[in-house]
Amino acid sequence: MAEEKKMTKDRMKWFREMRSELKKVVWPSGKTTMKNTLTVLLCSLCVGAVIWAFDGVAALAVKALLSAFAG
Repeated sequence: MAEEKKMTKDRMKWFREMRSELKKVVWPSGKTTMKNTLTVLLCSLCVGAVIWAFDGVAALAVKALLSAFAG
């Protein structure tokens, strides 16, 4: 029983400390969030395009090698 009370007390302390820490966070504005989101999306699209292009070139190279050695 005492162990259960200690666990409850520890949980409550953890939540109080978490709430205290969250009050210290400086949250970004909506404009900053939108700008960062668009940047991430644009970078993701660019990286995806590079990977897609590399995959296409690699597939062509493998086909060329297979056709060259297949006879």
